[in-house]
Amino acid sequence: MTQPTHTQQGSIRLALSSFGAAILLAATVMMGIYLGGQTQTQFARIDTSWHDYSEEADWRGELLSRIRSHLGYGGIIHNFKNYVLRQEPVYLDELRRQLGDFAATVEEYRASGASDTELASLDAIAATIAVYESKIPIARQGAAESWSAERTDRLVKVDDTSALLALQQLDTYMRDQRDQATGSIAKSVAEGTAFVTTGFYFLGGLAVVALTIYALFFLLQNELRRTIALLSRELAERKAAEHVAKKFHRAVEQSPATIIITDTQARIEYVNAKFCELTGYTREDVVGKTPNILQSGDETPETYLALRQQLARGEEWHGTFRNLKKNGEPYWAKTIILPLRDEDDAITHFIGLGEDTTERQRAREQIHRAQKMEAVGLLASGVAHDFNNMLTTILGNVHVARQDAPKSGDLAEELAHIEIAAKRARDLVGQVLAFARRQPGKAVAVNLGEALEEAGKLTGAATQSNIAISVEVADSDMAVLADPTQLHQVLMNLCSNAAEAIGPQGGEIYLSAERIAGSNGAARQVRISIADTGPGIPEAIRGKIFDPFFTTKQAGKGTGLGLSVVANLIAEMSGNITVHGREGGGTTFRITLPETDRKRASPAIREAAPVAEAVDGVIMVIDDEPGLVSTSAKILKRTGYTVEAHTDPDAALAAFENAPDRYALVMTDFVMPEMNGEQICRAVRCWRDDCPLLIYTAYQPGAIDLDQLAPIQIVKKPASYRQLLETIDSLLHTATPN
Repeated sequence: MTQPTHTQQGSIRLALSSFGAAILLAATVMMGIYLGGQTQTQFARIDTSWHDYSEEADWRGELLSRIRSHLGYGGIIHNFKNYVLRQEPVYLDELRRQLGDFAATVEEYRASGASDTELASLDAIAATIAVYESKIPIARQGAAESWSAERTDRLVKVDDTSALLALQQLDTYMRDQRDQATGSIAKSVAEGTAFVTTGFYFLGGLAVVALTIYALFFLLQNELRRTIALLSRELAERKAAEHVAKKFHRAVEQSPATIIITDTQARIEYVNAKFCELTGYTREDVVGKTPNILQSGDETPETYLALRQQLARGEEWHGTFRNLKKNGEPYWAKTIILPLRDEDDAITHFIGLGEDTTERQRAREQIHRAQKMEAVGLLASGVAHDFNNMLTTILGNVHVARQDAPKSGDLAEELAHIEIAAKRARDLVGQVLAFARRQPGKAVAVNLGEALEEAGKLTGAATQSNIAISVEVADSDMAVLADPTQLHQVLMNLCSNAAEAIGPQGGEIYLSAERIAGSNGAARQVRISIADTGPGIPEAIRGKIFDPFFTTKQAGKGTGLGLSVVANLIAEMSGNITVHGREGGGTTFRITLPETDRKRASPAIREAAPVAEAVDGVIMVIDDEPGLVSTSAKILKRTGYTVEAHTDPDAALAAFENAPDRYALVMTDFVMPEMNGEQICRAVRCWRDDCPLLIYTAYQPGAIDLDQLAPIQIVKKPASYRQLLETIDSLLHTATPN
C-alpha cells in the first residue's frame, strides 16, 4: 500500500483540521446561539419578573393602600360612625366623597388585570362598603329626627369582618406575588450566571485553534458585552431598589409616629427616633427590654393578657395607652400593634405604631368637661321651671300656714323645718343654674349683719343641736353691693359645709364680719369669716376644693358644685375667697368684698309680708298651675288685695278686654302651654297702656323689651313672698294713674 505523502498528510491534517475547525466552528456557533438564546431568555424572565415586582406591584400596591385608607382611621367606616355618633353634616359630606373615590379605586384595581383571588377580595370589600352606603338613609333619618346615638348605631350596625379579612387576603396575595417575582429574578440570574460560566470554559477549550478561538471569542465577546450591560443594568436597578429601601428607612426614622419592633417574646429590637424623642429613652435603654417599662399601671393585667392573646392569634390590636416617659411624666399614645409574618406566614415579630395624643386627650377632657357643664345647664333649665313652681307653691302655703298657726309649739317648728327644706331646695336649684348658666344677679346694698344673722338662724334650725353657732359683726352698718339671694346662697353653702365637716360629734361655727383697709389705695373692704371646729381640709386637696365637680363626699352625697358656685358668685361680686387652717385644726373661709357707700342697705332675705295699702281695682293672677295660682291668690287676699285668679290665659284676657279699667295690676306666669307671658303682656298693652304688669316666673325671660311694656317688673320663682309683695306694692304706687 502506498503511504501518503507528507503533503497529503498535511492536506489530510489540514482537511481534518479544517473539518475539525468547521465542526468546532459549527459547534461554537451552535453553542453561541444556544448560550445567547438562553441568556436572552433568562434576562427576558428577569425583565418580566422585575416588571411584575416593580411597576405592576407598585401600581396595585398604591390602589390597595387607597382601599385600606378607606377602611381605616379617617376613612368611610370611621366617618360613617362619626356621623352616626355626632350627626354633623360635615361627616356625611366627607363620607359621600370617599364612597365615590372608593368605587373608582375598586374599578381601577379590577381593570388592572387583577386575578380571580384579588377580584374575590375586592368584591367582599365592596359588598361591605355597599352595606354601609345602604345604611346612610337610616343615619340621616336619625340625625334629622335627633335619635340617640345608641338607637342609630343599633339600626346601622354593620359586621365588617369579611371586609377586613378580604383586605388582609389582598395584602397576603400581593406579598406572595412580590415574593414569587423576587424568586424568579434570583433563579434567572443564577441560570444566566451558569450559562456565562459555560461559555468561558468553552472559550478556554478553543484556545488551540487560533482562528477558530478568535472567531469564537469575537462572537462570545459581543454576547458577553451584552450580558455585562444587562448585568450592569440589573446592578443599577438593585442599587435603585436599595436607595428606595434607604428612603423607607429614613421615613420610618423621621415618622411622626412612634415605632417599636419586638420579637415574639416582646423583647424590643428596634425603636425609631420619634419614640426616643417622645419617651426620653435612648435605643440603648430599651433594646432587649419589653414595653413594660412604659406602663403607668392604669391598665389591668387582664387587659395586657387579652392583648397578647389577640396578637398570638395573628390579629391587630388597637387602643390608647396612658404611658410614662423616662422622667415619669405621663403621655397618651393611640396605638396599633400588628404581627409581622415571614414568607411561610409565620409570625416573627410585632410592630407597634403609636400616635402621641396627649394634647388631643387633654382637649377631649376639656370638651367632655364643657359638655358636662352644658348637660348640667340643659338639665337645670329643663327642670327649673316645674321644680320652682312646686317650691313656690310649698313656700306659699307654708307662708299662709305660719300666719294661721301658733307662733310657738310643734306645729310652728314643723312648718319652720318645711320652710327650711324648701329654701334649701331652692338654693340647690339656684346653685346649678348659677354654675351652669352664670347669670349675674341684681346687685343692691345688703346689710351684712342681718345677712349673717339670717344664715346663722337657718343653719341652726337645719343642723343638730350639739353644733353651736355664733355671729359677730364689728359694725351693724356694714354693707356690701351684692344680689341678696346670691349672697344668702354663698353664706348658706359655707355654713352647711361647716356643719357637715363637724359631723355628729358636735362643735362650733363662727360667723363674723369686719372692716379692713383696701390694698394699694383701693376702697374700704369687708372681710367675712366662716370658721368651724371640724377636722380641717388636708393640704393635698386644699387647692382643688373650688374645682367644678370635685368632692370628697361619698357617691350620691355631694355634687361637687357647691364651692365652685360660691367662688363664681363671689367673683361676680368683685370679691375673692380663701381657705385657711390645717388638717385636724378646723377650717376658716374668708371672703373679701368691697364695702358699699350707700347709707340704706337692703335687709337680708326675710319673709315678713308688708300690709297692703288701699288700692282701687283688682289684681289679676294668671298661671297654668292651679295650686300655685290658688296659693298666690290666697296670700294676696290675706294681705288686703282684691284678687281674680285664672288658669286659662284666653279667659283671663277676655275678662280684661271687657273691663280693662277694673284691674289695678296683671300678674302672670311666663311659660304656659297655650300662651306665654310676653304675649299676655302685649295683649294687655293693646287695651290699656298704663296697667302695671308683673311676670312671676321660674324661667328667666331674656328677650323681653321691658321698656316697651313699662310699667313692668320680673320676679323669679320661688322668690320670697315679701319680695313679691314689695314688688307689687312698688308697681301699684309708681304706675301712672288713669
